[in-house]
Amino acid sequence: MASPTEYVYVSPATATAFAASLLEAHSMPPAHAHTVATHLVMADLRGVDTHGILRLPSYLARVRSGALSATAVPTTTSTTPFILTIDAHNSFGQLAADTAMRAAIGAARAHGLAMVAVKHSNHFGASASYVQLAVDAGMLCQVYTNSSPAMPPFGGRDRLLGVSPIAAGAPGEPPFVLDMAPSVAARGKVHKALRRGEQIPGDWALDADGRPTTDPAAALEPGATMLPMAGPKGSALAIMMDVFSGVLTGSAFAGDVVGPYDAARQAERADVGHWMLVFKPEVFIPLDEFRERMRTLYERVVGGRRREGCERIWFPGERELVEVGRREVEGIPFTRLEVGALDAEADRVGVQRMETAGRKLGVSEEPGIK
Repeated sequence: MASPTEYVYVSPATATAFAASLLEAHSMPPAHAHTVATHLVMADLRGVDTHGILRLPSYLARVRSGALSATAVPTTTSTTPFILTIDAHNSFGQLAADTAMRAAIGAARAHGLAMVAVKHSNHFGASASYVQLAVDAGMLCQVYTNSSPAMPPFGGRDRLLGVSPIAAGAPGEPPFVLDMAPSVAARGKVHKALRRGEQIPGDWALDADGRPTTDPAAALEPGATMLPMAGPKGSALAIMMDVFSGVLTGSAFAGDVVGPYDAARQAERADVGHWMLVFKPEVFIPLDEFRERMRTLYERVVGGRRREGCERIWFPGERELVEVGRREVEGIPFTRLEVGALDAEADRVGVQRMETAGRKLGVSEEPGIK
C-alpha cells in the first residue's frame, strides 16, 4: 500500500492546466486563471513548494466564503506617467501583482523607471515570480508586500508583523534574484512540515507559551510566533515591508492583514498591499557595461575560496534556477497526501484530477538540490 508521504511527480504543463481548471470552475476568467496558475507553478518549479499550487485549497476556501474574489479585475490609475496606483478590488494577489509588474515594466521602458503601489489585494505567492518578469525585460526591480501577523517586533511576544518577503532582481547571466523572508524561516515552511508530518528546527518559532518548539502544529497555534532572522534586524525589515506595502498603499497594516490560513477570519478580506520599483540600468550606465559588471560580480562571488564543508558558493537565485531546470525535466514532486488535498478540490467542483506519475519523469533520485 502506498504511503501518504511517498512522492509522485507532475509535469509543469499538467500542474498549470489543473490549477487553471480549478480556478475557472470558481468562475475566474480563463486568461486570469492561466496567469494565477502560471505564477503558482513557477513557485513549484523553483522549489518553493510552500507558495505553489498547494496554496489552492486555502485560496478556494476563501473564494467560497466570499472573502476573495475570483472575478474581480484590478484597475490602474496614473499619478504621473511613471507613478501608478493599482486597486486590486480584492482579486487574487497573483493577478494584481502580475498586472502591477507588467504596467511598471511598460512605464519604465518609456520613462526609465516606474513605481507602482497596489492596494486591496491578497497573498500573491512567491515574490521571485514578479522579480523574474522585470529581469527578463532587462530591468532591475524591488518588490515588497505585507502579510498577516506572524512575528513579534524584537523583544515582544505578540504577533504583529508579517513574515513578508524582501525581493529584488537585476539582469545578468545568471540574473540576481533575491526573495527572502525577514524571519528565520517562511511561515509557509511550517505549514508544509505540518502537511508532511515533519518536525521543524527549534529556532524557527515559539509556541503559545513563548518556548522554542519543533512541533509545526504548536508553531501555528494562536499565540505562537515565528522568530525574526538576526533579531532586531529581521524585525526592522518586516516593519519596512509594512511601511511601503501597507501604510503607503492604503491597505491594511500593523497586524490587520488577514492570512489565507486564518480559519477564524476566513470570511474577512485580506486587504494586502504591494509596492514595486522598476528601472532600466541604462538610466545610469550602458546595458552592455552593466551586464559585464554583473558577470564580474557573479564570478567573484561564486569563485572565491570555500570554507570547510561547503561544496559550492551560490549566487542569489541560482539554486532556484538550477531547480527549475531539474523540475522541468523530472516533474514537480508532491506527496500523495498533498495530491489528495488537490483531488478533493477537483472532486468538489467536478474537474478532472491532476495526473501524476509514481516516479520522476527523468531519473530516480530524491527531490531537491543536495
